[in-house]
Amino acid sequence: MSDRLTQLQDAVNQLAEHFCNSIGVLQQNAPSGSFSTLEKPAHKEAAASDESIQLFCQLIVRTAKDIDFLVDALPSEQSTHESQIANLQKLEEENQDAAKNLKLCVEHAEKQLASIQHALLDVANAQLAARQIEANLVCGVTPTTSLPNSETITGDFSDIPQR
Repeated sequence: MSDRLTQLQDAVNQLAEHFCNSIGVLQQNAPSGSFSTLEKPAHKEAAASDESIQLFCQLIVRTAKDIDFLVDALPSEQSTHESQIANLQKLEEENQDAAKNLKLCVEHAEKQLASIQHALLDVANAQLAARQIEANLVCGVTPTTSLPNSETITGDFSDIPQR
């Protein structure tokens, strides 16, 4: 994000570009003047279309409004060093409050993640138990598949064999 003066300079440059382009379109579409003594009169009667006139009017007005807004947003002469420091301190306090709130949200999310991981572990253990029972009933074999220690569980059960 650029500062206010850079934004203002960009808006002024854009306004100048709109003026230049609109004059170029007017020149391009303007009927040519004739010098009766030098050349034959040309019958080129092309005028600028209403659409292009409307477009450039809208662009110029919108850019002028943006410039007004940016000028109003500039700090006034009444803005002293002390008032700026007070504003910065207020922003710093708001930033610290937001950081505390973010930290609490992260802690809550980590607790939720741990809870979900334990629930997934329970589901995986139930699936393994069901497969052991199924293997014993169907094949008469008791498989010895087990899950790793719950402290090493990351919640990624992609390595567990599926049917």
